[in-house]
Amino acid sequence: MGAAGRDFHTFNTVFRNDPSVEVVAFTATQIPNIDGRAYPLELAGPHYAEPIPIVPEAELGNLIRAKRVDEVVFAYSDVTHERVMNIASAVIAAGPDFRLVGLESTALVSAKPVVSVCAGRTGSGKSQTTRRVADILRGLGAKIAVARHPMPYGDLRKQVFQRFRTLRDLDKHECTIEEREEYEPHIRKKTTVFAGVDYEKILRAMEKEADVILWDGGNNDLPFFRPDLAIVVVDPHRPGDEITYHPGEANVRMADVLILNKVDTANPDHVEEVRRNVTAINPDAVVIDAASPVSIDRPSLVRGKRVLVVEDGPTLTHGEMEYGAGMVAAMKFGAAEAIDPRPFAKGSIRKIYEDYPDIGPLVPAMGYDKKQVKDLEATIRASDAEVVVIGTPIDLTRLIEIPIPAVRVTYELQEIGKPDLDEVLTRFWNGVSKKKRSGRR
Repeated sequence: MGAAGRDFHTFNTVFRNDPSVEVVAFTATQIPNIDGRAYPLELAGPHYAEPIPIVPEAELGNLIRAKRVDEVVFAYSDVTHERVMNIASAVIAAGPDFRLVGLESTALVSAKPVVSVCAGRTGSGKSQTTRRVADILRGLGAKIAVARHPMPYGDLRKQVFQRFRTLRDLDKHECTIEEREEYEPHIRKKTTVFAGVDYEKILRAMEKEADVILWDGGNNDLPFFRPDLAIVVVDPHRPGDEITYHPGEANVRMADVLILNKVDTANPDHVEEVRRNVTAINPDAVVIDAASPVSIDRPSLVRGKRVLVVEDGPTLTHGEMEYGAGMVAAMKFGAAEAIDPRPFAKGSIRKIYEDYPDIGPLVPAMGYDKKQVKDLEATIRASDAEVVVIGTPIDLTRLIEIPIPAVRVTYELQEIGKPDLDEVLTRFWNGVSKKKRSGRR
């Protein structure tokens, strides 16, 4: 059971080379239009004579009966503990065993030092934390390469191994908006990004280019590479989620460093609640307070105007946030009103509001395929806003035409007080990484 990420990696590392096991199907959820495909023979390996079908999760019960399934493996992220056990109960009632596969079985080991950045929930602030970590390590003289959690939503045969060095590479690989949101900020900082489906191949290629491997996680999933330093970001805007979502709680428990992000905009009581929760289950972790202050490239265009806010899509959908950086920036810089786009939402964007009714008055930047991108553009063009506030971390005007003035929101991680990431990463670079750099394990 998956969402085109952890499921494929679990298959590759645990089941692909096991002749005693036949994986009869993958199920798909969370991401639109990722079912109806197949896991290709090129990736499935020598024990498979046909591609492995990828079907909607709703068909799980029928699959169990039709394929006489012995075991169901749950392999996706950002799901409540209750939801995981609801699924487990349904599986067990149907007959098969239910299994969660842990880090020991799936994390690849690198000859180079590995720093992982993961989270308690989607939208906690992994991206800006990863950029901050990369900047510090570069300042210490390290050559960095970033591995991004997979987002292979197209032709899997073309997405086995991907390397992104320039913005043109995003076009070459026909990247979705979600992929661009994660890759483009790194590329603009001259950081090479690797992604794909087969992370053994990806890791070995990275080792040839970098002194340090930086894992940039997706959702609140576990890292695919065994970290020498595990950094986990938690979000006080959603207090309690850090101990009630899978596998975010596992990340918190495994963390060497916990980044308590957004302390400048969260309710102080919620900040302290999250601090108590994470220190109770991981008292040995270093806890760093941080903020992610927002800025706008042309703030004068926003003040006093009716604005349409466009936000990062996954943060609003399975991340369950009502708003993001775009809305924070719009209010901070004096927008008169953030208009509700629901009355003029088009096509698949309208469907997003039906599926996620708690989204605030803003547009999720959904673009998993060309139709969604067109629907996003049509929704923006249909609005009667005076200005568009783009909270997604990419230059959206490269992909769609926006007929009214548009401003971009940016945000970077800023630690507050001590300890900070400079201290932690300097100790790391001078310590465990030195052993690996010299070949000692």
